[in-house]
Amino acid sequence: MPRYLSMVQIDEANAPAEGPSPELMQRMGELIEEMTKAGVMLDTAGLTPTSQGTRVRWEKGELTVTDGPFTESKEVVGGYAIIQAKDKAEAIEWTKRFLKIHEEHWTVTSEVREIAEG
Repeated sequence: MPRYLSMVQIDEANAPAEGPSPELMQRMGELIEEMTKAGVMLDTAGLTPTSQGTRVRWEKGELTVTDGPFTESKEVVGGYAIIQAKDKAEAIEWTKRFLKIHEEHWTVTSEVREIAEG
């Protein structure tokens, strides 16, 4: 069964400063539990802010290391989920459910990509 990476992108500049509400965290926990019981959720987590991140770049034979925050980025990956679904349509349906549990003031985008098996 194919696996998919859902990268959750947020705009750090416009995300609620207080973070997710307790109600959102409860809905998220319930959905993750449902997905886990269904055998769909393999792994998921939120990521720390870009102010705590580091970018390592390889370009033209040179490595550069840059500490965050990365203010030039409008959207950043704020979390991820690795899910196992019968096809991409099912992976997208689970992702839609994840996005819909957020309150209306959130702007969240998930990019769903199949993991290439080696």
